[in-house]
Amino acid sequence: MENKNQFAFGRRNYLLMIVGLVVLGIGFIIMTLDKEPYGEGFLGITLGPIFLVIGFIIEFFAILVKDRKKV
Repeated sequence: MENKNQFAFGRRNYLLMIVGLVVLGIGFIIMTLDKEPYGEGFLGITLGPIFLVIGFIIEFFAILVKDRKKV
């Protein structure tokens, strides 16, 4: 019989999701700190988007990784 109170993901997945969201938030904050007009400086065009891509990659793996206890 299946337990109806189980979550879809394990603890490891949720921790990775939180880390990914924090990295995404940092990326958006970095992009707003750019002092150039329209955010066309190093922070708005290079560093912020790098953090965003890393954050989305972390979120992707957070969804796909299997929790050790669930296997």
